[in-house]
Amino acid sequence: MVKIYGASGSPFSCVVDKINGSFITAFGTGLVGGLSGEEESFTVVAKQGTAKDIDVKIDGPAKVDVQRKDNPDGSANLSFRPMTPGAYNINIKYHGKPIKGSPFVCKISGEGRKRSTLSLGNCAEYSLKITEADVVDLVGTLRTPQGQIEPVILKKLEDGELGIAYFTPRAKGDYQVNVMRQEKHIKNSPFKIPVGDKELGHAAGCAVKGATASAVANSSNELIVDCTNGGYGGLSIALEGPHRSNIDLFHHEERVYTIHYSPHEPGIYILNIRFADEHVPGSPFLLDVGGNPSGRSRETVVKDMEVAPACPAGTQAQFILQIPGTNPFDMEASITDPDGQTELCEVMDEEDFHYLIKITPKINGLHILSIKHKGMHISGSPFQYSVGQLAQGGPHKVQVGGPGLEKGEVGLKNIFNIYTREAGAGALSLSVEGPSKANIKLENRDNGFLGAQYVVEKPGMYGVHVKYNDEHIPGSPYMVNVSPDSGVARQVTVHSLKDRGLSIDKPCTFTVGFNGAVGHLHATLRTPSGGHTDCMTNEMDKGVYAVRFIPKENGVHYVDVKLNDAHIPDSPFPIMVGSLASDPAMVTASGESLEHGKCGTKNKFVVRTAGAGSGLLSVFIDGPSKVALSCREVDEGYEFSYTPFCPGKYLITVKYGNIPIAGSPYQTNITDETGCYGPGTGRKPSPIMEQSSMSVETVEKKAGVPSRKLRGDASKVMVKGAGLKRAMTNRVQSLTVDTKEAGHALLCVGMISPSGLPEAELNVKKVTATSYSVSYKVQEAGEHILHIKWGDDEVPGSPFAIST
Repeated sequence: MVKIYGASGSPFSCVVDKINGSFITAFGTGLVGGLSGEEESFTVVAKQGTAKDIDVKIDGPAKVDVQRKDNPDGSANLSFRPMTPGAYNINIKYHGKPIKGSPFVCKISGEGRKRSTLSLGNCAEYSLKITEADVVDLVGTLRTPQGQIEPVILKKLEDGELGIAYFTPRAKGDYQVNVMRQEKHIKNSPFKIPVGDKELGHAAGCAVKGATASAVANSSNELIVDCTNGGYGGLSIALEGPHRSNIDLFHHEERVYTIHYSPHEPGIYILNIRFADEHVPGSPFLLDVGGNPSGRSRETVVKDMEVAPACPAGTQAQFILQIPGTNPFDMEASITDPDGQTELCEVMDEEDFHYLIKITPKINGLHILSIKHKGMHISGSPFQYSVGQLAQGGPHKVQVGGPGLEKGEVGLKNIFNIYTREAGAGALSLSVEGPSKANIKLENRDNGFLGAQYVVEKPGMYGVHVKYNDEHIPGSPYMVNVSPDSGVARQVTVHSLKDRGLSIDKPCTFTVGFNGAVGHLHATLRTPSGGHTDCMTNEMDKGVYAVRFIPKENGVHYVDVKLNDAHIPDSPFPIMVGSLASDPAMVTASGESLEHGKCGTKNKFVVRTAGAGSGLLSVFIDGPSKVALSCREVDEGYEFSYTPFCPGKYLITVKYGNIPIAGSPYQTNITDETGCYGPGTGRKPSPIMEQSSMSVETVEKKAGVPSRKLRGDASKVMVKGAGLKRAMTNRVQSLTVDTKEAGHALLCVGMISPSGLPEAELNVKKVTATSYSVSYKVQEAGEHILHIKWGDDEVPGSPFAIST
């Protein structure tokens, strides 16, 4: 087996054999697997002029026509189009003898292949047997037995101990782990990890039992993966086939994993199980999925979105949002410019919960638009809004939000908003898949906003798929539980729910009145970190219940109150915990590594939290490899460093209080300029998306005294006077600075003597509202340099050279 590096799609695998003194090679994706209905191809190369001696036959579940082209150089290009999913045997003979590896098994999955994945890193965790209260400011490196230094991913394990999140040794020997805080070793560092045959990650040591040959659609099919003898390595499961599948970790204990998967529809699927970047024995498995179809319907609408018109500074822009369940008197909107100045926007109430928002930005650049109801951000807020030239976008810049993505009800309009302004031109595709056909409507609006609504007739779980240029936007598909007609749930009311001023570890209680309704009450609390907790409910009187919960985090929480699984009016209820709850609109991220970076080196960006209160700051990085992620505190916030192990595109998501900040997620392109990805390194891009994350409980940081931003035009400042022509020692010279046409800015005047020191006597005096008199006296002979700045720029002619 030979692997070839250095080209797009590498590494390639090919088989090399020697028959009758001549080498013969076979390679191509068509020897491994493919998709029904699509053409698969491979190439066989033999001695020049002997292509006629190559014999190829393909057997499988259905007859296929093989297209062949013999070349004078001894190679033969072959292709076939399998229409029936299954395993195809490709028999290759040369001079009548089978080549090595023949017959090759090509596994063909169903038409319209869709991939569902699950990545587990538990079996790659290694405890350092030490407890650390906080991982902030910790940086870890690993020294391999060969002397190479690599970054490692540190995390707090479930038992509270500090450990390595993704330990995948590729050679035997002693590894050394250095854990530093502010360039000093922590207690017990460096740590030594001896790696022998048992610890070395190898897929051959894993065993798989369960449903690996056949399965039943819409039912739970069980797999048991035993990694006990596999050493340290990451486990990943990918199921490819004609439809999506649900894959979940059901149970794990001592490196034995029980996984349940459920394909949505019958058909032929391919199950890939990889450990330590290699297939386990038998993988990929060909699955014959039987059972009954789900009966799920899918409805799709497509709309071509044009580039939104640019909004020059000083011109008014307006857009419309539909936000059901809100009170116009509790709505407010504000816009923050690149200088950090915030102004309120005009919000006008229109019919059917439509709100017309008007803004007049004063300067060019990226602005942050906040839209709040009762002081809390609506779903999707804060938004990024470009003034002036629009930046290059992409599917990751599409934002969606609204109650129709969180809950739904049969027979009613389930509404949400789509924001494509920052994504540029593209094709927007909106699909709703579920137990019944959906009636989807799009509402055209200006400035890159779009209204969306769907109506369904049956309750159940629906998937809302939002694609841009045929690529899922981050978070898509959104799984929405559509409840039956809420009926009596509309009668239920909530009393005494305090929505702000709450504190951590202090219980909060409110009452729920049924008002004649009958059913089962269920209340849950959604935390800023993404967790779900059931609230305690007690019946106080007939039809009156007390609901109690204890918040454990600062930030905005949501309380879901349901009767018979149907939301009551105004549910979910947002509540703010903490006197200084986090405000994601005040958080910004900056740094070149949010756009591009290098593989194998530290890439840094800063998240500024000054003035945003205290809350949970989370960073998620998704890409073709795990990344070593570390954080240190700086004056204005937190500096994050990440080291990717493979090149490719990575998505960086920054959340504050579980709400994405404006501009998040960021897409960065990681290139391989260090040679860390290549032959002999053992690094391979993961076939599934790998995620690395880090969370920090921030402390309040003061934003400091805000400086007034003045934007004058230095080119319109006029300077004149005898003092510009020649200076005389020990005699006062003067000149005039006129700023009448130059706007507002800070006037800076400085003079340097021939010796390089500032001039001892220099005075600036205001004469009129827009003119200044500058006087100076020099004591040294030689050339003096006079600088005059209006704002950050030199005025015309500055610096002036004045000789004595």
